[in-house]
Amino acid sequence: MSRRASSSEDFRQRFSSTRRGARLARLLAAQQLTAWGWDRGSECLEAAELVVGELAANAATHGHLHGRDFLLTMTLVACPEGRSGILRIEVADCRGERLPAPVAEPSSLGEQGRGLLLVSALASGWGVTPRPPSGKTVWAELPGPPGQAYRGIAPPRG
Repeated sequence: MSRRASSSEDFRQRFSSTRRGARLARLLAAQQLTAWGWDRGSECLEAAELVVGELAANAATHGHLHGRDFLLTMTLVACPEGRSGILRIEVADCRGERLPAPVAEPSSLGEQGRGLLLVSALASGWGVTPRPPSGKTVWAELPGPPGQAYRGIAPPRG
């Protein structure tokens, strides 16, 4: 059983539900992960950037409600010694009636429909949680860099 990071190891920020907001979410997520000690250019950081970018783009495209923002939350979770920690990424928007469809192969000619396929390939797990009264949170979990010690987070006992 994992334990949530202390609040200093959480990142929470609201962004406008626009393409510009989605791009800013990706950039600030990468900046925060670097501040947490993740190596710029590493596979783990690039995977996290891609997942944040896809979830944020989906929130801006499919979860957009005029005048309402989406919320990005990233949480570092410690694991028992010998295992890398977990990064949990959550993007919450106001369109609970527009749930992501199960991941399927997109049309070879289509220009859309690959985002969640990418998230599914990069993440160790992902899903959707309703956010009453009318929203949803799409989440994904990714393994952190091998041997990464998360400051201020105690691994679970047991």
